[in-house]
Amino acid sequence: MSTVERWLLPEGIDEALPEQAKALESLRRRILDMYSSWGYELVMPPFIEYLESLLTGTGHDLDLQTFKLTDQLSGRMMGVRADMTPQVARIDAHRLKRDVPTRLCYMGTVLNTRPDGFAGSRSPMQIGAELYGHSGLDSDLEVISMMIETLKLAGITQFHIDVGHVDIFGKLTEQAGLTEDQESAYFDMLQRKAIPEITAFVDSLAIDASYQDALRGLASLNGDMSAIDRARSLLDSIDGMTETLDEVVSFCEQLSASYPGIDLNIDLAELRGYNYHTGIVFAAYVPGQGKEIALGGRYDDIGKVFGHARPATGFSTDLKTLLSLSSEQAESDADMIFAPADPDASLRAVIASLRSEGQRVIIALDGQTASAEAMGCTHQLVRQNGEWVLQSI
Repeated sequence: MSTVERWLLPEGIDEALPEQAKALESLRRRILDMYSSWGYELVMPPFIEYLESLLTGTGHDLDLQTFKLTDQLSGRMMGVRADMTPQVARIDAHRLKRDVPTRLCYMGTVLNTRPDGFAGSRSPMQIGAELYGHSGLDSDLEVISMMIETLKLAGITQFHIDVGHVDIFGKLTEQAGLTEDQESAYFDMLQRKAIPEITAFVDSLAIDASYQDALRGLASLNGDMSAIDRARSLLDSIDGMTETLDEVVSFCEQLSASYPGIDLNIDLAELRGYNYHTGIVFAAYVPGQGKEIALGGRYDDIGKVFGHARPATGFSTDLKTLLSLSSEQAESDADMIFAPADPDASLRAVIASLRSEGQRVIIALDGQTASAEAMGCTHQLVRQNGEWVLQSI
């Protein structure tokens, strides 16, 4: 292996150099401070867990995205987290065990076996918030409001929100009598919006014509609020569908009232996270990006496996993605002050005072030949009339 190859990072694994690291840390602090102001408590789940705990209730997709290894102490299989949401659900259900609404937030690196999208990172910095213990639209609206405020805080102003409801797919396929294999095949085609495949697939099913029409038409139920009217007409034979569509309408109306002028899009075939989401789902998109930049929704069933079933809703996003799309300029560094390598006690006192005020001071090292200017300093401490004073370079 050549010297160059030895220092190559794996595909999809990146690192942050000083300027980017500073910007990421600044954004992280501002976002978490905002979450705290909404009453959300910070938790820090472990980077690695036993596999059965890490993947409980999450579905096949997350299993494929999880790096697995054997614990040398116990011999049990472990996994490196690919998504922090199930970990936070475990903390709420198994560790906190509260009976009141609980608001938790988190931030940390996750690791994926494959990039999620073209040229994507396999090590996103996931940040998000979860609200447990309330099943009404109020909690869904609070969580999506936090997602919107997160985007705005990051300097992202041009975005639109897609809203869906996973029960529409679930009720339709159940009442149409699709087998597990048929549902899986239809799900895959629906996600790809493969209309010709859907048509051929539905035509092969020996089911009532009204269900066939609904299965064919679900992929086209997207756009503005008129999509709800089309859905009511197409899905009127499905039990419980009126209530589900009413919930979507109420959610969108209340969100629009809180954020007048927000760009809302209905997509009733949106099934992202279908394996564990149970109700309203939503995602944010920006122009020029084919993949969502933030997503969330309701997932009431995930806590059951941890012994404390509670309604839940939340969202997550990637800090690196937010920073890359931000329209805000990074804050410039404070002036750097250069201090000579002098053991004088009064100099050390001045340096300590400057640092306590938030100033950045570096001290010359013994034998150092690089000048203060070469070190990126804008000022230096010099002795004048027996006192140490700042002098521009």
